[in-house]
Amino acid sequence: MRIASYLAQLCFYDLRSHNPINHISRETFFYILQYAHSVKLILASISPTRSRAKSDAAATLASDFLVRASRYLPCQAQAHNSEAALLAWLDRQTARTAPFLILLDNRGRQLTSEEFAAQIGRLRDRGTQSLVLAIGPADGWSDAARARAGLVLSFGIITLPHELARVVLAEQIYRALTLLAGHPYHSGH
Repeated sequence: MRIASYLAQLCFYDLRSHNPINHISRETFFYILQYAHSVKLILASISPTRSRAKSDAAATLASDFLVRASRYLPCQAQAHNSEAALLAWLDRQTARTAPFLILLDNRGRQLTSEEFAAQIGRLRDRGTQSLVLAIGPADGWSDAARARAGLVLSFGIITLPHELARVVLAEQIYRALTLLAGHPYHSGH
């Protein structure tokens, strides 16, 4: 408790407003402690340039969930033309830590929403800077991509169209972040 009261007296940089402040509220103090090591979430998908989005509604819904999730951690969406393009992009990333890759594949592990949230929390807490969650090509991920991934995740053995898989993944990212923040979104199931 002594450490917390000492830290509360220091001048902190408010992460939300980007302004130096001399005093902080209790909520801001715990926000700083909780998100001092922020991870950037990237929802990546493989979609050849010749294909176009079939559902504007699905794209809007996925974007809406990513905007909501951005309240908790930086989030963005990316599209790559091929698996090779995604892997090459990962190789070009320069940071203190390598991006942690999670591939979505129906042969992967099935996690509950709570387990998925805990996984993101562990990655955030151990200092991972980038977390890439990727929806694969139509014919599935290659063995090389699966070997490179830190986790291969499945939403079940059913096949989902890319647009719907993006919506489900974006919603699960938002749900995981609200679980980690103690927000009541998940309590309604």
